[in-house]
Amino acid sequence: MAYECQKSTEVSKSIANCVEKSNSNTGHFEISASPLDCYPNKEILSSLSSKQLLCHDVLLNCRRSITDLPPALISEILSCLDPQELGIVSCVSRGSQNEKSWKELFVEREYRCKIFLSRYRIDTLHGHTEAVRTVSLLASAKLIFTSGYDMIVRMWDMEDGLFIASSRPLGCTIRAVAADMKLLVAGGTDGFIQGWRAVEGLKHLFDLKGSEVPNTEFRIWEHEGPITSLALDPTRIYSGSWDMTVRIWDRSSLKCTNILRHGDWVWSLVPHDTTVASTSGSDVYVWDTNSGTLLTVIHSAHVGNTYSLARSHTGDFIFTGGEDGAMHMFEITGPRPEAKVFKVATWMPHSGPVYSLAFEFPWLVSASSDGRLSLVDVRKLLRTNRSSLRKNVSRVTNMDCNNVEPPQRMLHGFGPNLFSVDVGADRIVCGGEEGVVRIWNFSDALERERTARAMRGIRLENRMRRRKLQIEMSSKGGRTDQCSVAAKKNPMHVDRSGVWRSKHGKLKA
Repeated sequence: MAYECQKSTEVSKSIANCVEKSNSNTGHFEISASPLDCYPNKEILSSLSSKQLLCHDVLLNCRRSITDLPPALISEILSCLDPQELGIVSCVSRGSQNEKSWKELFVEREYRCKIFLSRYRIDTLHGHTEAVRTVSLLASAKLIFTSGYDMIVRMWDMEDGLFIASSRPLGCTIRAVAADMKLLVAGGTDGFIQGWRAVEGLKHLFDLKGSEVPNTEFRIWEHEGPITSLALDPTRIYSGSWDMTVRIWDRSSLKCTNILRHGDWVWSLVPHDTTVASTSGSDVYVWDTNSGTLLTVIHSAHVGNTYSLARSHTGDFIFTGGEDGAMHMFEITGPRPEAKVFKVATWMPHSGPVYSLAFEFPWLVSASSDGRLSLVDVRKLLRTNRSSLRKNVSRVTNMDCNNVEPPQRMLHGFGPNLFSVDVGADRIVCGGEEGVVRIWNFSDALERERTARAMRGIRLENRMRRRKLQIEMSSKGGRTDQCSVAAKKNPMHVDRSGVWRSKHGKLKA
């Protein structure tokens, strides 16, 4: 999934310059209370001074809030902040009234990071008659899409695991499926891309059968070989094929706008902003999608083919899985024309090829031909630079490439050849040669963690309340203290007859 943040660096620099100039000026700088126009009149702008024009542009660009970013990207940003820094951020941006508070976001991030180490239940989806080659989880719509050798795309409900609908047979093995809230695409061995547009008002978004709403299904073709990977962003469709090309399509016109040529079969691709990473043979490529130029290459990332690829939501970390059963983590640093790549970590959890990778911060999930899933927490590989609030990697200067990190968890007990995996906030979906789709559901663990957090909060609040009462009682006058001391020295007792007694004898009835 790709995310686009426009002009964020330029805006921050312009803010800094505008603040410096306004602080050095002795005059007053006033901002109109009227709403800002995103497209101001050119005649008005021409009458402004250079300083006013700069600040006006800054204000126009600063109307965006961090809460406008995708939730997954917000989660990764919050992962770099400790509670004190998060409090500073909450003073600057409090979010909208309908969104969660910063405290809730931080708490949710903390126990979501632990959720995949808790208990789970397995839901099994039956319906495919042959092996499942690809699965795709659309968590925002609570839908799961699967397909494989039986040539049919099936749609499932994520919450209860019920079958919703299926497409007609598409005439070939389907090796890739991708979906968002507006588009669903599938590609297979015949080189065609079959697509469905979302239908407004339809409960499950897509009419796979094509019987309810006409003209929602389309088909495009230019590849000369089987399609192995598909991806979507807000304006483009990306497809990779064994014809050694990655093709970029315009979503509105369905025309191919760019062709990225490789030297071997393309196995996987992941776009981000204006770049796309792809695997071809044993190499990993990073391309500029606007110009089609090659930015950097990771040669011989694996021994054998590099089958799978994943990318962090910020785009600066790439995860690869290969025929040798290894998983690598790379960091891309520096400006785009001179980008450099460093290997950060290596994992060897599998005894067979790693066919699929999925990443949802902070978890990297892999599926292998050995029938196992590995779960890797990448948080310990990241650290925050307190001076600049910039994310760094704890990388050793002379790093030993044979230093292998252990995975945090392994999921066992399945048949061989797990071909595809996808991950959401509290679920992992996987399909393989058995023809069965399995869902590892951690939602109960999430609810238990929320309940435990709430109970700890109640206990802490009661403790603080008792402490406050004790402080108030001790801060009252000295006479109260004297009376309490006297009461302790001369205790008073009463018997059943209603006679008050002390240690000196009977006092009164």
